[in-house]
Amino acid sequence: MMRVLIFSLAYHPVVGGAEVAIKEITDRIPDIEFDMVTMRFDKAHPKFERIGNVNVYRIGGGLGYLSKILFITDAAAFAVSMHKKRRYGLFWAMMTYMTFPVVIARMLGNRTPYAITLQDGDPFEHVFNRPFIKPFKPLLFSGFKNASVIQTISNFLADWANRLGYKGKPEVIPNGVDTKLFQQEVSKTEGEVLRESLGFISTDKILITTSRLVEKNGIGDVIESLKYLPENVKFLILGTGPLDASLKEKARALDVGERVKFLGYIEHKEMPKYLKVSDIFIRPSLSEGMGNSFIEAMAAGIPVIATPVGGIPDFLTDGETGVFARMRDPESIAEQVKRLIDDKVLYQKLSENGRRLVIEKYDWDLIAEEMKSRVFVP
Repeated sequence: MMRVLIFSLAYHPVVGGAEVAIKEITDRIPDIEFDMVTMRFDKAHPKFERIGNVNVYRIGGGLGYLSKILFITDAAAFAVSMHKKRRYGLFWAMMTYMTFPVVIARMLGNRTPYAITLQDGDPFEHVFNRPFIKPFKPLLFSGFKNASVIQTISNFLADWANRLGYKGKPEVIPNGVDTKLFQQEVSKTEGEVLRESLGFISTDKILITTSRLVEKNGIGDVIESLKYLPENVKFLILGTGPLDASLKEKARALDVGERVKFLGYIEHKEMPKYLKVSDIFIRPSLSEGMGNSFIEAMAAGIPVIATPVGGIPDFLTDGETGVFARMRDPESIAEQVKRLIDDKVLYQKLSENGRRLVIEKYDWDLIAEEMKSRVFVP
């Protein structure tokens, strides 16, 4: 049986899009044995446990931001040691930052073939021109140059691989959706009860976002767009982040605080029911590697408003599978919301087309097969 060692800075219960992708993919490939080295963010997290089809080894931690830096060398040493016992057929670096321990392992004499997955959501300049990254860019170039395969979740990120020295053609394999989960139906009674519990009435039109509360997701622009929309348009926010307090203050200052509902952290498995009782999904991103939240909303059957940035145009065609608003433009957002509320034919078209696209191209079963045949090759 082939063995793969995954390098991931975080893993369950510390979860983002990359961590979800790892679990969804590995759970569907039982004939490959996966180990992982990740950081121990909390002493309550066990040093070893099996999660799904992955043996998870947690190391380091406890020193704040310094732990993330030390993790690079610790993970490299761990990989070299474990390879002597386990004889991995492939190392898999999840995200750009995890290229560093792989490169250091090579410097220590390990020549295991490796794959790099790019899932970054921030702009290229932000990721690679930060002061603490610049001195180490030669290591990144070395890592990308010598990779056996580089897989990206969008065509936008495929360009990054070549800009960083990769000479081959990147494998573009997007993230997926648990279509069964996000297509599950919510009864009329359940929907009405949930809407009422959130303080909405039957005539309200609900905009929803499932997003980290960070600058790049443009949540403040949606809040501001409410000024240009009828009073019955409300905004439901699922997610946490550093902008939580400032976004709440912005809603109050714009006198739309009663129309914005912050729910905070909601478990992934609970998200479909909130999508099902909402009318439009919206995230006017400033940058986006791909955007799992968009295709989850499409799987749930609600139209999507986005911005044409990063990897979004891979799956969103304006007027066919969603609509585009202009970036940093609350009035443009309001125009598109009104468009979808007023045009029932367009609304239904986007709902049907979006759901069909996700079923045909973005189901996790399909994505796992692609990863197995194009990335985890012996």
